[in-house]
Amino acid sequence: MSTYLLVHGAWHSGQCWERVVPLLTAAGHRVLAPTLTGYGDTAHLLGPEVGLDTHVDDIVGLIAEEDLTDVVLVGHSYAGLVISSAANQVPERIGQLVYLDAMVPEDGESAADVMPFAQAMIDHALTSESGWRIPPLAGMEPSSDLFGVTEPADVAWLRSMLSDQSVRCLQQPVRLDNPAVNAIPRTHIHCVANVPEGITRRPVPAIQPNGSPAQVWELETGHDCMVTMPAELSELLLKLG
Repeated sequence: MSTYLLVHGAWHSGQCWERVVPLLTAAGHRVLAPTLTGYGDTAHLLGPEVGLDTHVDDIVGLIAEEDLTDVVLVGHSYAGLVISSAANQVPERIGQLVYLDAMVPEDGESAADVMPFAQAMIDHALTSESGWRIPPLAGMEPSSDLFGVTEPADVAWLRSMLSDQSVRCLQQPVRLDNPAVNAIPRTHIHCVANVPEGITRRPVPAIQPNGSPAQVWELETGHDCMVTMPAELSELLLKLG
């Protein structure tokens, strides 16, 4: 039995994994899909002080509280930053890092360093009435889909779980200064359909930090593959269990 810890991206909540969790548990694995502070049913906790470090503390705290080991730590989108810093704190508890259509940072980088389009969101927040709130997809060009989701029922379900985030999430830097984190195997899953114009992905180095060849998989779907291709995503994740 493996332990999967699924970390949602910006504006989403742990609810977004509802179609994936049963498929992993049916295969005999333990699965946790928490909601990070300030999103979903914790939206009332959102404030300007909530940032990347808050969400890293959420994940590290959960790993400690549940005494998790050999974790398959999956980060979607913005959560690539979260899982990187979390693994930096507790590398001995992480068995795999999975970057699911995610930001993949270097030490000291913020979201805007990894994905320059995030700067538009930061600018939007700093000049808004609140001075810190970022509504879903604020500052980006309008699109005909929602995070790559096009089916009307799926779009409605996804909208029901989205909430604002704090600009601090995109401003705080990742910490990757623990050499032990480099030994953790990495897998990258890229969603390659319906990629918004202006979004670029850094190439994955042929050799990963632990010296092994890069492991990169692709899904022919939009960004929120846990909504649009839960079975296919689960199949890939089960290869790591």
